[in-house]
Amino acid sequence: MRKVWRTSCPEETRKVGEEIAEGLSPGDLLGLFGDVGSGKTVLAQGICRGLGVEEWVTSPSFVIVQEYEGKFKVYHMDLYRIEDFRELEEIGYEDYFYGEGVCLVEWPERAGPLWPEEAIWVHLRRLGTSEREIVLRRGGCTS
Repeated sequence: MRKVWRTSCPEETRKVGEEIAEGLSPGDLLGLFGDVGSGKTVLAQGICRGLGVEEWVTSPSFVIVQEYEGKFKVYHMDLYRIEDFRELEEIGYEDYFYGEGVCLVEWPERAGPLWPEEAIWVHLRRLGTSEREIVLRRGGCTS
Protein backbone atom coordinates (compact mmCIF):
# COMPACT_ATOMS: atom_id res chain seq x y z
CA MET A 1 0.00 0.00 0.00
CA ARG A 2 1.30 3.46 -0.91
CA LYS A 3 -0.23 6.83 -0.09
CA VAL A 4 1.08 10.32 -0.92
CA TRP A 5 0.20 13.72 0.56
CA ARG A 6 1.43 17.25 -0.08
CA THR A 7 1.25 19.85 2.65
CA SER A 8 1.99 23.56 2.67
CA CYS A 9 2.25 24.32 6.41
CA PRO A 10 2.98 22.54 9.71
CA GLU A 11 -0.69 22.29 10.69
CA GLU A 12 -1.49 20.47 7.41
CA THR A 13 1.38 18.08 8.16
CA ARG A 14 -0.10 17.46 11.64
CA LYS A 15 -3.49 16.75 10.01
CA VAL A 16 -1.82 14.14 7.77
CA GLY A 17 -0.42 12.63 10.97
CA GLU A 18 -3.91 12.45 12.42
CA GLU A 19 -5.11 10.71 9.25
CA ILE A 20 -2.26 8.20 9.48
CA ALA A 21 -3.15 7.59 13.14
CA GLU A 22 -6.65 6.45 12.15
CA GLY A 23 -5.15 3.35 10.54
CA LEU A 24 -2.78 2.43 13.36
CA SER A 25 -3.15 -0.22 16.01
CA PRO A 26 -1.03 -1.52 18.90
CA GLY A 27 2.12 -3.20 17.64
CA ASP A 28 2.59 -0.90 14.63
CA LEU A 29 6.10 0.42 14.00
CA LEU A 30 6.58 3.53 11.84
CA GLY A 31 9.86 4.83 10.50
CA LEU A 32 9.91 8.57 9.80
CA PHE A 33 12.59 9.15 7.17
CA GLY A 34 13.71 12.58 6.01
CA ASP A 35 16.39 15.23 6.21
CA VAL A 36 16.71 17.68 9.09
CA GLY A 37 13.76 20.08 8.90
CA SER A 38 11.63 17.82 6.71
CA GLY A 39 8.80 17.67 9.26
CA LYS A 40 9.31 14.34 11.04
CA THR A 41 8.56 15.70 14.50
CA VAL A 42 5.60 17.74 13.23
CA LEU A 43 4.16 14.60 11.64
CA ALA A 44 4.77 12.70 14.90
CA GLN A 45 2.85 15.43 16.74
CA GLY A 46 -0.14 14.84 14.46
CA ILE A 47 0.04 11.07 14.80
CA CYS A 48 0.16 11.40 18.59
CA ARG A 49 -2.73 13.88 18.56
CA GLY A 50 -4.71 11.44 16.42
CA LEU A 51 -3.97 8.70 18.95
CA GLY A 52 -5.36 10.80 21.79
CA VAL A 53 -2.10 12.03 23.31
CA GLU A 54 -2.93 15.29 25.08
CA GLU A 55 0.55 16.53 25.98
CA TRP A 56 2.74 18.48 23.54
CA VAL A 57 5.10 16.17 21.64
CA THR A 58 8.71 17.23 21.14
CA SER A 59 11.65 15.47 19.52
CA PRO A 60 13.29 13.08 22.00
CA SER A 61 16.76 13.74 20.52
CA PHE A 62 18.55 13.80 23.86
CA VAL A 63 16.56 11.12 25.69
CA ILE A 64 16.22 8.79 22.65
CA VAL A 65 12.70 7.67 23.57
CA GLN A 66 9.66 9.40 25.04
CA GLU A 67 6.54 7.51 26.12
CA TYR A 68 3.03 8.95 25.87
CA GLU A 69 -0.40 7.73 26.87
CA GLY A 70 -3.31 7.98 24.46
CA LYS A 71 -5.78 5.39 23.17
CA PHE A 72 -2.81 3.11 23.82
CA LYS A 73 0.86 3.61 24.60
CA VAL A 74 2.90 5.60 22.07
CA TYR A 75 6.71 5.39 21.96
CA HIS A 76 8.42 8.23 20.11
CA MET A 77 12.09 7.55 19.37
CA ASP A 78 14.74 9.74 17.78
CA LEU A 79 17.84 7.83 16.70
CA TYR A 80 19.73 10.84 15.32
CA ARG A 81 22.38 10.65 18.07
CA ILE A 82 22.85 6.87 17.75
CA GLU A 83 26.32 6.26 16.31
CA ASP A 84 26.16 2.47 16.15
CA PHE A 85 23.03 0.32 15.91
CA ARG A 86 24.33 -1.84 18.78
CA GLU A 87 23.52 1.08 21.12
CA LEU A 88 19.85 0.22 20.55
CA GLU A 89 20.39 -3.17 22.15
CA GLU A 90 21.57 -1.38 25.31
CA ILE A 91 18.27 0.53 25.59
CA GLY A 92 16.13 -2.54 24.89
CA TYR A 93 14.84 -1.48 21.47
CA GLU A 94 12.77 -4.69 21.17
CA ASP A 95 10.45 -3.44 23.92
CA TYR A 96 9.61 -0.44 21.73
CA PHE A 97 9.82 -1.85 18.18
CA TYR A 98 7.81 -4.95 19.10
CA GLY A 99 5.87 -3.66 22.11
CA GLU A 100 2.19 -3.30 22.88
CA GLY A 101 1.91 0.29 21.69
CA VAL A 102 2.64 2.23 18.52
CA CYS A 103 6.30 3.11 17.99
CA LEU A 104 7.29 6.18 15.94
CA VAL A 105 10.98 6.31 15.02
CA GLU A 106 12.75 9.35 13.62
CA TRP A 107 16.01 8.54 11.78
CA PRO A 108 15.24 4.78 11.61
CA GLU A 109 18.09 4.26 9.14
CA ARG A 110 20.41 4.55 12.19
CA ALA A 111 18.98 1.22 13.39
CA GLY A 112 20.84 -0.50 10.55
CA PRO A 113 20.09 -4.22 10.34
CA LEU A 114 17.77 -4.01 13.36
CA TRP A 115 15.17 -2.07 11.34
CA PRO A 116 12.49 -4.54 10.19
CA GLU A 117 11.39 -4.57 6.55
CA GLU A 118 7.74 -5.11 7.62
CA ALA A 119 7.58 -1.72 9.35
CA ILE A 120 5.52 1.18 8.00
CA TRP A 121 7.85 3.51 6.11
CA VAL A 122 7.05 7.23 5.95
CA HIS A 123 9.30 9.42 3.80
CA LEU A 124 9.13 13.20 4.20
CA ARG A 125 10.68 15.52 1.64
CA ARG A 126 10.93 19.30 1.51
CA LEU A 127 9.61 20.70 -1.75
CA GLY A 128 10.15 24.33 -0.82
CA THR A 129 10.24 26.57 2.22
CA SER A 130 7.05 25.18 3.74
CA GLU A 131 5.75 22.56 1.27
CA ARG A 132 6.30 18.87 2.05
CA GLU A 133 5.67 15.59 0.31
CA ILE A 134 4.81 12.69 2.60
CA VAL A 135 4.87 9.14 1.22
CA LEU A 136 3.63 6.22 3.33
CA ARG A 137 4.39 2.60 2.45
CA ARG A 138 3.45 -0.46 4.43
CA GLY A 139 6.09 -3.17 4.45
CA GLY A 140 8.62 -1.77 2.02
CA CYS A 141 11.54 0.58 1.84
CA THR A 142 11.38 1.85 -1.73
CA SER A 143 10.16 5.40 -2.06
